Amino acid sequence: MSVFASLVEQLADLLRPLFGLSAAAAAIIAFTALVRLLVHPLSRAAARGQKARAALQPRIAELRRKHGKNPEKLQKAVMELHAEEKVSPLSGCLPSLLQLPAFFLLYHLFSSGSIGGEPNALLTHQLLDAPLGGRWADALADGGAFGGAGVVYLGLFAVVAVVAYFSYRLSRRMTEASAATAGMAGAGADPQVPGAAAMGGVMKVMPFMSFFTLVTVAVVPLAAALYVVTSTTWSVIERSVLYR
Repeated sequence: MSVFASLVEQLADLLRPLFGLSAAAAAIIAFTALVRLLVHPLSRAAARGQKARAALQPRIAELRRKHGKNPEKLQKAVMELHAEEKVSPLSGCLPSLLQLPAFFLLYHLFSSGSIGGEPNALLTHQLLDAPLGGRWADALADGGAFGGAGVVYLGLFAVVAVVAYFSYRLSRRMTEASAATAGMAGAGADPQVPGAAAMGGVMKVMPFMSFFTLVTVAVVPLAAALYVVTSTTWSVIERSVLYR
């Protein structure tokens, strides 16, 4: 963690002429963008995978008609079809999973009072009037919702609400398109298809996931909240481009 803390400090020093006392916050946003750029090839692969899965629906429907009375044979045939076309039913989860280490790193970095036996200097940094190591409860206790730190959180909540709205619309459109494709192919959700139950559950919950970001922003350190807000905003823009 000391190495990463040093990198954040150095990046903040580079950005200080532009962002002043909020340079560390800008450094976290830049770090988040770098993480998303590194994960972007996997996001593109996930988008191609989803389109490939949609294209396979007519062939899966044919397999269901052929092996509908033999679940084991149907499952084996669908697995072979996915392997043949190099399509993974759960490939879309990988980009999100790979971002978790970066989030937890920031969470622990801005939750620790000391790093390497020394006081954590990052806790002295702020975004406007809000300490990067503080939480919404701290802002409410120090000035209330319309105090200096409280206004910063209200701004973040507003950004999250707007992003969540657009994410909800995008996810609903994707879900409806997927359902329409399955319906035209005569292939409803089938528990015998590998990953179908998991993907069905994910597709039902996905439209509401961005709204859960509001809870996350409220309970984690502000630095981690910035990561979540930036990453969520990036995701919506990325998905709107990749899945159009």
